[in-house]
Amino acid sequence: MTKEECFYLGKIVSKHSFKGEVLIKLDTDEPELYEKLESVFVSLGNNLVPFFIEKSRLHKSTLLRVRFEEVANESDADKVMGSEIYLPLSFLPKLKGNKFYYHEVIGYSMYDSVHGDIGTIQGINDTTSQALFEVLKDGKELLIPVRDEIITKVDRDNQTIFVSTPEGLVALYLD
Repeated sequence: MTKEECFYLGKIVSKHSFKGEVLIKLDTDEPELYEKLESVFVSLGNNLVPFFIEKSRLHKSTLLRVRFEEVANESDADKVMGSEIYLPLSFLPKLKGNKFYYHEVIGYSMYDSVHGDIGTIQGINDTTSQALFEVLKDGKELLIPVRDEIITKVDRDNQTIFVSTPEGLVALYLD
């Protein structure tokens, strides 16, 4: 299993007991979906290593308290501290309508209500205060906000996202 075949679920942030339990900070809006996992992939070095879960439960809001079968004490827990946790993409719940996962729309075409085809989505920059579609059109990069107010339709069958961008935004890049 490679990272490209998985999605980032969270990170082991602290030890919870002398028996090797750890706390995983989940990167999700719905932590309860991941409370009953049987296993996860732990990033160790350049590899994703499967770890089987003996017991888990939510701890506070977005922390998952986990007892791995392979982690029996504090020393074992130290070895996985700070590691990222992944799950196969097939574990993601299917989204409908205009909701999508960032990784799923890479390569989609983007059509604007005024300008028509404005390019192909190369990536999504979510390191800024507002996530941005990175769209490439004739060698020029357009940055389009990922906002519900702008996205009018996600057409998964034709791999196209339809948008209605604010006046002047597309012209700023293409003119």
